[in-house]
This record gives sequence, C-alpha cells and structure tokens, in this order.
Amino acid sequence: MIGEIQSDVPHAIQLALAPIFLLTGVAGMLNVMAARLGRIIDRGRRLVEAPASIGLSPNEVTFELRSLERRRRFANAAITACTVAALLVCIVIALLFLEALWDLPLKWLVGILFAGSTIGLVFGLGMFLREIHLATRSAHFELRGAEGARSRSSESS
Repeated sequence: MIGEIQSDVPHAIQLALAPIFLLTGVAGMLNVMAARLGRIIDRGRRLVEAPASIGLSPNEVTFELRSLERRRRFANAAITACTVAALLVCIVIALLFLEALWDLPLKWLVGILFAGSTIGLVFGLGMFLREIHLATRSAHFELRGAEGARSRSSESS
C-alpha cells in the first residue's frame, strides 16, 4: 500500500504540472486585467472630481463616463470569469492528488472541471478583448477631438 502511494504521488505531480502552468498564465492575465480596471477607475475618478481641468465639455465628459462604465463592466466580467477558471484549475489539481492518493475514480469530474475552466478562460479573454476594442475606439474619438481642437485653434489665429 505504501509503495503504491509513493509511486502514485510522482505520477499525480506529473499530471498536475500542465494545470499549474495554465494557472500561472491565468494569474498573469488577471494581473493585466486588474491593472486595466484600475486605470479605468482612475480615469473615471479624474473625470468626476475635476472635469474642468481635463478640458472637456460636459457632453464629452458624460460620453466618456458612459464609455468607461461599459469598459468597467467588461473588465469586471473578464476578471470574474478568469478567476472562476483559476479556481476550477485549483480544484482539478486537488482532485488529481486525491485520485492518486486514495485511488478514487475522479477522471470524469476532473475532465468536466477542466473543460469548465477552459470555457471560463475563453469567456474571460473574450470580455477582455471587447474591453480593449472599446478602449481603442474611445481613444480614437479622443484623437479625433484633439485634431478638431487643433484645427479650430489654427483657424482662429
């Protein structure tokens, strides 16, 4: 019995390595997503606390706040989905060890949870991509507004 457990533990560790690498990648993505969410929140606070110092009209401030709110919702959904994916991967790793140590038939549960974590990761990355597209579009509007302001100031000179 002890000999079986000793030979099963290294095998369980080998099986758990792939999910651990996935967990590392998800953690890196969560770090990037959290940083983007922080920037969205900081920009929104600046717009609310001192809109005049930014040099935007009230309509432009309202438009940008709406855009930031949409981006915040997508970033939040991305973070939530990727966190759920990471939690499912952690459960998969624990189940791989339980299966090896106690010789439990958990392959079906491991497969379902791993598939669930992959679906969560796909959904999270999709939401993250949507947030990036919204950010790019709003930055494009800001550039267009800045070019318009430059041409108006050159016409008035």
